[in-house]
Amino acid sequence: MSTGTLIAIIVPVAVVLIALAAGLWTMSRRRHLRDRFGPEYERTVEQEGGRLAADRELHAREERHAYLAIKELPEDRRQAYAQDWSDVQQHFVDRPEGSVTQADELVSRLMKERGYPTEGYDENLRDLSVAHAGTLQHYRAAHTVKVRSTDGQATTEELRGAMVHYRALFDELLSDRGGR
Repeated sequence: MSTGTLIAIIVPVAVVLIALAAGLWTMSRRRHLRDRFGPEYERTVEQEGGRLAADRELHAREERHAYLAIKELPEDRRQAYAQDWSDVQQHFVDRPEGSVTQADELVSRLMKERGYPTEGYDENLRDLSVAHAGTLQHYRAAHTVKVRSTDGQATTEELRGAMVHYRALFDELLSDRGGR
């Protein structure tokens, strides 16, 4: 066989093998992202307009999260936060709107003390999605009701539901479930 023939055979085979390896790597990475982000993966695909853009976005979230100084709380701080939550809940009967606002503020304080930047709701979602993707639907639902309550448009039952949703995220952040 001539050198030209060998090159004509080897180059296409190498290109196919490289393409196959890249495809397998992409599928593996996508599976990792779907497993890690759960329902947040499909939400991001829809929001970003495709899987490739979603993969880039979620990978960027992972990279940002890797640089955050997330820490566990000492037991005395956990107990103090648990007491603060209990106080917020006790005031719900008399001031449901105020309690929902306080619950949101308490979650933000807890996030900040754990090491999450609290730059705003959308950034909070992005940062929490890496280690707490399973409770993001609770945070979204609670935030939606909180926003509606500032305009006086939320019912007492919706406000009660918001407290339950905030509690789910609060408990996970407080107990460090979800890890890093």
